[in-house]
Amino acid sequence: MKFSINQSELQNALSVVLKGVATRSTLPILSGVLLEADNDSLTLQTTDLELSVQYTVAALVEQPGRAVVPGKLFADIVKNLPDAAVHVEADEENAVITCDTASFSIKALNPDDFPAFPHVDVTQRVDIPFAQFASMVRRVARVVSKDESRAILTGVLITIEDGRLKMVATDSYRLAITEAELPEYAGEEFQAVIAGTFLQDIAALPKTDGPVSFALAENQIVVTYQDTVFVNRRIEGNFPNYRQLLPDSHSTRVSMPVEHLVAGVKRASLLGQASSPVRFDINIASQTTQLSSVAQDVGSAQETIACAGEGEDVEIAFNYAYLLDGLAAVGTDEVFLEVQSSLKPGIFKAAEPENFLYLVMPVRIA
Repeated sequence: MKFSINQSELQNALSVVLKGVATRSTLPILSGVLLEADNDSLTLQTTDLELSVQYTVAALVEQPGRAVVPGKLFADIVKNLPDAAVHVEADEENAVITCDTASFSIKALNPDDFPAFPHVDVTQRVDIPFAQFASMVRRVARVVSKDESRAILTGVLITIEDGRLKMVATDSYRLAITEAELPEYAGEEFQAVIAGTFLQDIAALPKTDGPVSFALAENQIVVTYQDTVFVNRRIEGNFPNYRQLLPDSHSTRVSMPVEHLVAGVKRASLLGQASSPVRFDINIASQTTQLSSVAQDVGSAQETIACAGEGEDVEIAFNYAYLLDGLAAVGTDEVFLEVQSSLKPGIFKAAEPENFLYLVMPVRIA
């Protein structure tokens, strides 16, 4: 196999496919990248047997063929080459990489040992504008659980009903929901739980005007974006019934400038103890919210923020890291806080026209 390709294009291709390289496998072949050169194109492929990634890029192919090179080493070499044409010549045992005055010879692996790219029988398919998809993922994916023992909570529930796309994530302490219209969609209802880290990887790809396509199979999800195909395992199980957590009423509702609230929470959290909650003391008569925090043997902090609201005076406290995560996902200037009581979840809602809700469990006030 012999081909030439621009360094920046090869580096970009490797940055995408490396997401599928196995990092802790006992099979050396899974730590490699399969290179397949044919018909003036280069296809790179990786898999860890759960996630498979395939990326196709234009290249000058002098001699078609296949080879497997160590993924991380190959990527490190390409990353440090000058921005010029990279020439690769490889067989089953060695690969020679030449660029400008630099030359590397590295051991290769047998391509016949590399798992075939999965062929999936698709039952449903939906196209979502990439910019819309990426912004929705960024709002909810930070909420997914990192506890692998409850796999269903490490995923994002994606549904389409009546032309509305909804993404939901929870780690059982907080819940994030975002919705948007999908006017182009005329298909049947769509539902899947997809790993949050996987969705974040896709959302981090270079932005274009094109759509990202999701196709469902029995136990897998196929995502196609431009020249890249991802095949990943769907998360099995029943997503928690989050609707029962959403109250149908509130006793207090106030709106606050997001910028002021974020700055206030950050200042209140400076006392340094992660477990120290930030307390909200909402006073309707004065239209103010006092933020405060107390850290034993350290000190205390107070700050007053103007708010516009109605209802009853209330005191409620939240974990400050959870607050900052939720407020970072609000894309509007104002945010609404709805509270039933100091012991029931607080709900933060973005102002119109954005459709974003963030529910966070309170911390008991001492």
